[in-house]
Amino acid sequence: MNFLDGLNDKQREAVLATEGPLLILAGAGSGKTRVLTHRIAHLIKEKGVSPYNILALTFTNKAANEMKERISNLIGDGIDAVWAGTFHSICVRILRRDIERLGYGSNFVIFDTTDQKTLIKDCIKELDLSEKLYEPAAMMSFIGSQKDNLIQPDTYINQNYRDFRERQKGEVYSLYQKKLKQNNALDFDDLIGKTIELFRKHGDRLEHYQERFKYILVDEYQDTNRAQYELINLLSKKYKNICVVGDDDQSIYKFRGADIRNILDFEKDYLNARVIKLEQNYRSTKTILNAANQVIENNQGRKSKRLWTANDEGCLIKTYCAENEYDEANFIVDKIKEISKEEDKKLSDFAILYRTNAQSRVIEESFVKSNIPYKIVGGHKFYDRKEIKDIIAYLRLIQNPVDDYAFKRIVNVPKRGIGKTSIDRLEQYSLKKGESLYNAMLDCDEIPGLTQRAKDSLSSFSSLIRKFMAMKEIFSVEDLIENIIDSIGYIEEIRQEDSIQAESRVENIREFLSVAVNFEQTSEEKTLEAFLANISLLSDIDKTDDGDRDTVTLMTFHSAKGLEFPVVFMTGMEESLFPTSRAYFSEDDMEEERRLCYVGITRAEENLYMTRATSRMLYGKTGNNSMSRFLKEIPQELMEDLSDNKMKSTFSTWSKASNSESPKYFTGYTVENTRKSIGAVDLDIHVGVKVKHKDWGIGTVVAIKDDGNDKQLSIAFEGQGIKKLMLSFAPIEVIS
Repeated sequence: MNFLDGLNDKQREAVLATEGPLLILAGAGSGKTRVLTHRIAHLIKEKGVSPYNILALTFTNKAANEMKERISNLIGDGIDAVWAGTFHSICVRILRRDIERLGYGSNFVIFDTTDQKTLIKDCIKELDLSEKLYEPAAMMSFIGSQKDNLIQPDTYINQNYRDFRERQKGEVYSLYQKKLKQNNALDFDDLIGKTIELFRKHGDRLEHYQERFKYILVDEYQDTNRAQYELINLLSKKYKNICVVGDDDQSIYKFRGADIRNILDFEKDYLNARVIKLEQNYRSTKTILNAANQVIENNQGRKSKRLWTANDEGCLIKTYCAENEYDEANFIVDKIKEISKEEDKKLSDFAILYRTNAQSRVIEESFVKSNIPYKIVGGHKFYDRKEIKDIIAYLRLIQNPVDDYAFKRIVNVPKRGIGKTSIDRLEQYSLKKGESLYNAMLDCDEIPGLTQRAKDSLSSFSSLIRKFMAMKEIFSVEDLIENIIDSIGYIEEIRQEDSIQAESRVENIREFLSVAVNFEQTSEEKTLEAFLANISLLSDIDKTDDGDRDTVTLMTFHSAKGLEFPVVFMTGMEESLFPTSRAYFSEDDMEEERRLCYVGITRAEENLYMTRATSRMLYGKTGNNSMSRFLKEIPQELMEDLSDNKMKSTFSTWSKASNSESPKYFTGYTVENTRKSIGAVDLDIHVGVKVKHKDWGIGTVVAIKDDGNDKQLSIAFEGQGIKKLMLSFAPIEVIS
């Protein structure tokens, strides 16, 4: 089989460039997965590289499984030795083999966000701090950020020793890590950090994996953080056969720690690196791509790239200006009904994108009233439901008896007469003895203050867990779960509630058995340990139940990355909403918002609708936002306005001034008349001068940046924050 068949020239070049560092800049819909899979197939079949020597890193299990399936279709058997998976799943495999060198047991468990929050609350309590001042969710985010940047607790404490609050945050971080280790547990962010720690402390293990992974491929490189960057750098240092694929124009996860500099600086990090651009798009129409190109070209921090396609011109982009959010939602519903009927589209062909989850409420209400089925990506997740977490906690305790958080969750689930007082006494005894709650339970007869009933219940629970531990060694994961559910009487207790919700919870438990069945059918390792790792590592997209039901998809712009739909509605195209008002104070944040808009546009294959409302209630407040600057960056000839006559005039007021004379890079507020020159360009403007704006009052110029033939002013207005304005359009006057 010729692995170059069907590839365009640039794709073929990327497949053949097997030696040395390579950056593949893959635009949206340019066939990057095809290139990656053909490249691996070419390495194995044509270059004679052993599958054992290939590592492919992705960001979702879904992407990894698709990659392995495609490679298998290309070359048949023989790819089992290829390690293809997410950063976290690959690190789990490495740590299972060698984490004992770092003082952990190989049967460590992975704490999810609920476990993390519980543990952080314990740390805050133990340090006698206030949860109001050290809010657990914020502390969890803080700790995750430090781990993403490979900053250890002691380092953070030393760097911030004179700042009491920051030092205390470091102390919480330090205690949190100690408690994780006591429970033989890692959190999600530890998986990469501990692998790096293993490699740095034990050079023989690094050398082993460098020798094994002679060819490394990384997907979605623009989404990597500092820790992921360091891991890749360590593994590829010996042979430097590192191929990264990504698109700087789709770097939208800064809030998760992603660092766009990793892809922008690739040629600095790897000397003599080749760069190949995949610019032919196979997904969208010419009109949609032209709009995307026009928007993203307003960003300065990017590598030059322009998508093109051999597809048809396609329909004009449809815009709609609604009176309010309800009018916007009704328009979307009406259009879906109309297109479904006239163009014979399935509901699954439609996607509704929004900037914030709060926007979905009104759209959902409209769908419910119109009896249109829908699903939300990234909404309430299956694995976050109580009944599922309870069963998982049983599995975790069976796998790792020193997991105190799993123990506390299930010791009285279902209810078996072990109350809070008994658990507190058990916990005090375990702390005194310096052992786990499970081990302390084995000595329950010696624990002072326990009632005989509590001792009997604990003894019974202990026997139950020991029985499950024995079953684990001989039963399949599916059979083990089924035995646990039957033995503890969980379903019977739920059904005693005698409610609709109770039956739904029972159905969720049955669905969990389906997860186990699927695991048994698809996983190479069929152990309980592997099953727990598998469900701990699932991403939001992996957890989305595609199912067979024909539904409209609702999701945020962030959740839409990597997906595509024939018809896309981009909603809330308004200043302060999209772009979000938080981006007004940072050029980098505004560019990320623009990249997010670019991602939204390029999700559409055939039809794109962009809607806004002149009045919108959000978070309990009604606002009147002006049109998003991103809409203004799209040439009018690419769009068709579907607003009624009254709203059409509102929607189109910008049209005459929004094209040729519009500044290429404008990050300030769009206010009425800012495009009308009032002679500001002739003013004596310098840093420190005070100016007056007709809406924002008195401000001070804090920065001036050349922008072609114009200047961009950063002005700090009292009570308004920093605003960015183009000098030639700024409605200001110098007052001192």
